[in-house]
Amino acid sequence: MKRVSLMISILCACFMSVAWGQQSAGACSNNWSEFHRSNMQRWNPCEKVLNVNNVGNLSLKWQYGIISLPFLSSPAVANGVVYVGSGDGNLYALNAKTGVALWTYPAGGSGSSPAVANGVVYVGSVNGNVYALNASTGAKLWSYKTRGSYVSSSPAVVNGAVYLGSDDGNLYALNTRTGAKLWSYRTRGSYVASSPAVANGVVYVGSDDGNLYALNALTGAKLWSYTTGAYVYSSPAVASGVVYVGSFDGNVYALNANNGAKVWSYTMGSAVYSSPAVADGMVYVGTTSGKVYALNAATGAKLWSFAADNSVTSSPAVANGVVYVDSYNGSVYALNARTGAMLWSDGFYPRVPSSPAVSNGVVYVEEDDRIYAFGLP
Repeated sequence: MKRVSLMISILCACFMSVAWGQQSAGACSNNWSEFHRSNMQRWNPCEKVLNVNNVGNLSLKWQYGIISLPFLSSPAVANGVVYVGSGDGNLYALNAKTGVALWTYPAGGSGSSPAVANGVVYVGSVNGNVYALNASTGAKLWSYKTRGSYVSSSPAVVNGAVYLGSDDGNLYALNTRTGAKLWSYRTRGSYVASSPAVANGVVYVGSDDGNLYALNALTGAKLWSYTTGAYVYSSPAVASGVVYVGSFDGNVYALNANNGAKVWSYTMGSAVYSSPAVADGMVYVGTTSGKVYALNAATGAKLWSFAADNSVTSSPAVANGVVYVDSYNGSVYALNARTGAMLWSDGFYPRVPSSPAVSNGVVYVEEDDRIYAFGLP
């Protein structure tokens, strides 16, 4: 009986771990497969190589040059391949260890960060299209034309649907296999640049009308909306029943994920383009004034701030106690997630920053005309 009770206890513990969104060691994936990562928090809890003690030793492992324009695509990393869009019109697939190009696809001006799921890469384009490509070969599987001319909202792929916004003011849900439209929702704005987050059957997305929307993921029916004081280009993060999002009104908001009621807000004094990252009970976000803030996720109390050398419009990435962030025309930083102390930085000038991705001991970031990979010697 004791043996049976012990087995039941272990099974219950494993079930609770999955129910609360914590992956077991065996199931943990180090892929950074989309902008938010699949946990919708920009946090990689599976990273075990880089930590606060060794991140100061980061060095450039490789770089890959692209003919680009100022561009904000962030890399996706899945199964040993880095996928990144470029202002030169192409989507690139690079070997994650060496930076060697595996294939390119002329996406007509890749506009969003790519997302990778089940052997398919999804990406939005500056021609208003959404493309689905074979992740191994780059072969086109399908494309869908939105009613807009620019898709900068990065896809979220959940349960057979691709969710992303367009500059026509709509959020779209497309079938992952065929590209057929499942539904679209028209916000009151003209531009949805925010990348959606999907959790527990609900899609959360911001609009330039100043609202954060919560929609039924299956039908697109509006569940609730919350009005901030300005544009919401920030992409929401969802953790423990709370939605975190920034606004151009200079605030970060924490909202009840079920009904949109405000839990707390924190005034940062400058516009928030950056999307929050949530990890270990803390929220990390950058501001256009150049500061990175760490807030208590439950109360919104400020825990620390860090002054970067320029505007922080990129979104932080968190992995194994370290926060990675990129500043505009400035540096890539690695900060102690608990204290905000700078552990490492590296600068390349001039450049427009993307949001970093951290996977298997390597930090990937795109800057203007090339993508960089930083790792340990």
